[in-house]
Amino acid sequence: MKRDVHFILNGRPVTFSVEPRTTLLRALREYGVTSVKRGCEEGECGTCTVVIDDLAQKSCMVLALEAEGKSVLTVEGLVGPKGELHPIQQAFVDEGAIQCGFCTPGMIMSAYAFLRKTPDPTEEEIRVALAGNLCRCTGYIPIFRAVHKAAAVMRELGHIPGRAR
Repeated sequence: MKRDVHFILNGRPVTFSVEPRTTLLRALREYGVTSVKRGCEEGECGTCTVVIDDLAQKSCMVLALEAEGKSVLTVEGLVGPKGELHPIQQAFVDEGAIQCGFCTPGMIMSAYAFLRKTPDPTEEEIRVALAGNLCRCTGYIPIFRAVHKAAAVMRELGHIPGRAR
């Protein structure tokens, strides 16, 4: 028997009708949020990472019903009103941190949640923060450079914690 779950998705209120056992990953994909990737579905790879109430969460490990009343942010929600990329997204492009692209949305969302709490990170802090996200293409170095660059740009632009843009 399906139940309704109400939450904020990328700044907009939504209602999903889901079976109690449906994960947030599956519900988002059924709703058409294609950036949230189905990887391992066991919480190991990070490709399905979203930000729920300011915390990076692997959506394959969260039941959709657990999103009730919460704010869920995906990589689509980082794009500005005129289509401009968020500094993290732009840094990934600039630093060549995107190859096949499968891990990219999860990496970006993990980096976003991390940088909101740690605006001036060390390389070691970046490595630890992204340790739950697997990438088979880049060798991680471009990703670490991108997060470091995004942190500098976000500090320069005065990005305020608590807001996506």
